[in-house]
Amino acid sequence: MNCLVVLSHPLPESLNRHFAETAIIELTSAGHKVELLDLYRTEFDPRLTPAERGSYYGGSFDAAALEAHVEALREAEMLVLVFPTWWFGLPAMLKGWVDRVFAPGIAFDHGSDFGPIKPLLGKLRHVVVVTTLGSPWWVDRLVMRRPVRRILKWGLFKACAPKARFAMLSFYAAEKPRPERVMRFADAIRRQLREIA
Repeated sequence: MNCLVVLSHPLPESLNRHFAETAIIELTSAGHKVELLDLYRTEFDPRLTPAERGSYYGGSFDAAALEAHVEALREAEMLVLVFPTWWFGLPAMLKGWVDRVFAPGIAFDHGSDFGPIKPLLGKLRHVVVVTTLGSPWWVDRLVMRRPVRRILKWGLFKACAPKARFAMLSFYAAEKPRPERVMRFADAIRRQLREIA
């Protein structure tokens, strides 16, 4: 499969990078084609430009500055997102990537008379989300009711790639993890990817 791994963390020695590398090694060793988009390392600009926003409802979306990202997303059969959950939401860099790349004519088409959108990511068969959180599991699950999972699964991927299978792995209490917890979570990532492959 064509696998796209999108990493969004500013620190080169982060747990997120470690988990992204775990996924890349697992997918590559299984024979998949893997492309990494490291949003911070490539200095991706998360700001939607005036030209992009101005063309959002025009004849065609202005994706001139996004060609490599658009092509990678269109060709992906598996998408692996790796990022920290900050304030129970996506980090700004990843949110900006979604805002700019999941655009009309790329991830969806507008419905007639602003009705339901029409999905365009037909090649995308699997989405795996790997995230770290500072909070304990019960705050995310019981108090907040997993907002990032709901937004990604139901707000984004069910709209743009409704046939894609969705899985999310959350590493809680990530500020001072014991090495054995990190190893167990990396094993969980490997198992999840093996189930797909």
